[in-house]
Amino acid sequence: MGVIKATEEDVKLLARLMRAEAEGEGQQGMLLVGNVGVNRVRGNCLDFKNITNLRQMVFQDPGGFEATQKGYFYQRARESEIALARRTINGERFWPGTYALWFFRPAGPCPPTWYDQKNSGRHKNHCFFQPTGSDCPNVYNTF
Repeated sequence: MGVIKATEEDVKLLARLMRAEAEGEGQQGMLLVGNVGVNRVRGNCLDFKNITNLRQMVFQDPGGFEATQKGYFYQRARESEIALARRTINGERFWPGTYALWFFRPAGPCPPTWYDQKNSGRHKNHCFFQPTGSDCPNVYNTF
């Protein structure tokens, strides 16, 4: 049982997003993107109010992912990425994406905050940012 509801098509959609956003960051990087996606669905806060499923999260406009604007996202999901997506949907969390709602790839070092959200760490080229517990308590809830 996952921490969010997901159909098989939802799992594949998340897998495609994870690959498109972070394939160059390895499995760990893709898992971190998955954490952000699951957190956005669970959060119901800040920029992600009323996001109740993976499809809404992936295609949120504005606030969605750059990858959905580019052709690479539209490749078929591979079994390896599908397995990673299932792990995040089932509740596995990985630092620095544990509670993150945002990530981006800066040209230099990670800023300490991004849109008033605290930097939770960096993995390779991506910086991750998490809300405060008072802003988004659902992100911090245990499963």
